[in-house]
Amino acid sequence: MSSSGDLLNTKTTHVALFPSAGMGHLIPFLRFAALLLRRSDCRVTLITINPTVSLAESRHTSQFLSAFPQVIHLQLELLPVDPATVNSDDPFWLRFEAIRRSAHLLGPLLSSTSPPLSALVHDVSLVSPVIPIAQSLSLPSYVLFPASARMLSFVSYYPAFASGFESSNSGPFEGGLVRIPSISPIPKSSIPTLLLDPKSLFAQILMEDSPNLSRLNGILVNSFEGLESDSLKAINAGKVSKALPPLFTVGPFPPFEFEKVEWSTPTTWLDQQPDGSVVYVCFGSRTALSRDQTREVGEGLVKSGYRFMWILKNMIVDREDYDDLKDVVGSELMEKMKGRGLVIKQWVDQGEILGHRAVGGFLSHCGWNSIVEAALLGVKILAWPLHGDQGINAEVVRDSGLGIWVESWGLGCGGIKSNEIGERVREFMGNESLRRRAAEIGDMATQATVVGGSQEKTLGRLIQEWDKRKMAKE
Repeated sequence: MSSSGDLLNTKTTHVALFPSAGMGHLIPFLRFAALLLRRSDCRVTLITINPTVSLAESRHTSQFLSAFPQVIHLQLELLPVDPATVNSDDPFWLRFEAIRRSAHLLGPLLSSTSPPLSALVHDVSLVSPVIPIAQSLSLPSYVLFPASARMLSFVSYYPAFASGFESSNSGPFEGGLVRIPSISPIPKSSIPTLLLDPKSLFAQILMEDSPNLSRLNGILVNSFEGLESDSLKAINAGKVSKALPPLFTVGPFPPFEFEKVEWSTPTTWLDQQPDGSVVYVCFGSRTALSRDQTREVGEGLVKSGYRFMWILKNMIVDREDYDDLKDVVGSELMEKMKGRGLVIKQWVDQGEILGHRAVGGFLSHCGWNSIVEAALLGVKILAWPLHGDQGINAEVVRDSGLGIWVESWGLGCGGIKSNEIGERVREFMGNESLRRRAAEIGDMATQATVVGGSQEKTLGRLIQEWDKRKMAKE
């Protein structure tokens, strides 16, 4: 006769989640975990790295674990990496490589969990080192992709793209475009700069990992039909690559209550502003503009004539950010901004800001989490992609009608003058048709998340698949 504990072990779907470094990778994992934990039939183990790169990662993880004490928390202690052996000086990329080199330590953590695991969901930067470990444990392996489906199509195509650097005098571009089957062409200017250098660490990771995507049991994306239907349909139909595993559209991920912190959101100031009158400005958790460009942004916001809330980041790694706000912006500009805007130099609850009635637009770097949050809340975006996947994500913003992209600004952090910024912000905030289209996308996003919506159906399909695999193994 089985005990109640044995019965629980048999019926519980137990999923291990293993994100990589950086808030852009951590946030979707924690939100996905929260969605799973809403279900009575799901148990979650969260595997985090030690040490983290940023304070924001540590705080966010602590808040999540406090909100969900039922989560099993395991830490992977990273082995030291000599920076001289890595072709990068970026602290986040160095941590990516440290995780890859420490991945062999993951096996004992996974095998020690109870009840036995049903599946492992890990970061896309860990495909090659983690798949053999999962296979040795007969554990289904999935990736939670932290960017758009359009970016996924490029990642899957990357080895063919990179081979063009050697096989053609003109490189892998036809008329300055990358042509992926059934995906609208991607201009060279949108491609992450590091991927234009086959010797960069980012390029080397993709060259190793992209061919191994086919060995996964599935790929999860934080997206939905109303935002990028063409890319999702092309991938699902096998038109981009027949080797890609099944795609599970589990988005849009909403911000959760555990993400709120007492110092995070100055809603008192927003409460005093008229509806739709404020442009929210944020360039993400790991982008620091130069002092000159920071001041051009500030001058531009003042010249736009619109109220603004500006989340200012001064250093790539927040542990090193000690400068006073007045030192970064300058006393003269601080004086000009009085009464017009609010500048904040700390982590905030972005979902609460975007959902406030006073916010009428979002000047964004186009990190994927930010785009999905804005889409879910029906807030239009003025895209200013700075690096990484953000150029390709900005194309999604433009093509969906969620926002506009000033392509002449390029992909980068400098050289845009205040007059241009002010003019573009003014045009953007006054664009009523854009506001209506963003609201339509917000309605579609909401429909995806309601009871019986596409998100719940996809999660149900995943749970069913994991349960079948677990029963077959037993």
